[in-house]
Amino acid sequence: MVKNVALGCDHGAYQQKVFLKTFLENLGYNVLDVGCDINEKVDYPDIAYAVCRKVVTESCDRGIMLDGAGIGSSMVCNKVRGIRAALCYDLKTVVNSRMHNNANVLTLGGPLHKADELSLMVRTWLETPFEGGRHIVRINKMMSIERGGLN
Repeated sequence: MVKNVALGCDHGAYQQKVFLKTFLENLGYNVLDVGCDINEKVDYPDIAYAVCRKVVTESCDRGIMLDGAGIGSSMVCNKVRGIRAALCYDLKTVVNSRMHNNANVLTLGGPLHKADELSLMVRTWLETPFEGGRHIVRINKMMSIERGGLN
């Protein structure tokens, strides 16, 4: 069960992060805000890495990273060993990222979505379980590649 969520953004998605932090806390999640602050212009790789570190060290169950389009953050997050980040853009990709790919970090283009879309996507992502079964073999292969190749 997901309880602790690392949440971060770059300066272009600050408003969406603030909205989601309040939304998630109202749902009962413990939200660890790793940045950024409204007054700081940041490079998204720094914040994306901070989100991922919270997930891989197990201080947070999952992570959410917001930037202008979600693309750059997804690329950064997937460089971190143990992270399976999914750039999602609608409800179908959100559900797929959890059920089939067991994503542990969600990246979103914050400004690309309305508040109600963001809240529905994030809540669905946090509540959707990994289906397991036939997908476990694929997840194991994915993680094997991360360790240096298919075994």
